[in-house]
Amino acid sequence: MSSRFTGKTALVTGGSRGLGLLIAEELGRRGCRVMICARDPEELRTAGRRLRAAGIDADTVVCDVTDPEAGDRLAAAVESRFGDLDILINNAGIIQVGPTKALTIEDYEQAWQTMFAGPLRLTLAVLPQMRARHEGTIVNIASIGGRIPVPHLLPYVAAKHALTGFSSGLRAEAAADGISVTTVLPGLMRTGSHRTARFSGHTGREFGWFALLSSMPLLSGNATRAARAIVRAAEHRRPELVFTPAAKAAVRLYGLAPATTTRLLGVVARLLPEPGPDAGHNVVGASLAERQGPVFRRATVLNERAARRTNEPSA
Repeated sequence: MSSRFTGKTALVTGGSRGLGLLIAEELGRRGCRVMICARDPEELRTAGRRLRAAGIDADTVVCDVTDPEAGDRLAAAVESRFGDLDILINNAGIIQVGPTKALTIEDYEQAWQTMFAGPLRLTLAVLPQMRARHEGTIVNIASIGGRIPVPHLLPYVAAKHALTGFSSGLRAEAAADGISVTTVLPGLMRTGSHRTARFSGHTGREFGWFALLSSMPLLSGNATRAARAIVRAAEHRRPELVFTPAAKAAVRLYGLAPATTTRLLGVVARLLPEPGPDAGHNVVGASLAERQGPVFRRATVLNERAARRTNEPSA
């Protein structure tokens, strides 16, 4: 596939599974050399084999983006293996679902370090060499939660709001240096992320609504199409991409009538589960999925299929 990215080097954080893996594959199809990083060595090995089997010049590095030294380490690893970094995809993320009263300060800190401080440190580590070459592409995978205050996702929303603001501001400043910055605001997508998300409060019910909504075709998007759209937006140096029709409608509504939208979200929050006396905390979705009955499994079959395609933990 002929592309402006042919022959370029890309780094994708959180690239061992889910949307990150699909983005890495799409970059590879466009002729990029690709480095992916993640925390889990086994997931990385599986993802690396998959990329190389597809004919992609790919390598992997185990790294936790919350580590204060991760930015410099990743930049050095890419330079050592492939040379100059041309494309940075800040994709690593964590989803914590539950009401505020069931969450702790540590939940917010983890979200902040993973989805704002980590991308910030890595971006600052690679900016000097991009500026020196007067070229580079940075893509920040934020979320519709970076524009709209989605209930029961407050740590995620807070970190993604910060990333969205940083990304938009960086685009304005970096343009003079020939660097393109694209902010991506996806809505719900079928990646199997309900299995790696962590649930607090009434964990079974929190898992239920999240898994069902992220499996519904009219509300959630196809992750493969999302990966293509993201890489295409980066290639064409677009400032922003909002993905899925539902997400676009929500962003427009919030922009036109923020007070009304917030009131509607307040109604939604009151309909979501209360924690109860036996509230759980940080329960991994994969363990909750195994407790669901056959009707629920049929309702979430699209997400389960997506989990298998994107290297997520599956049944």
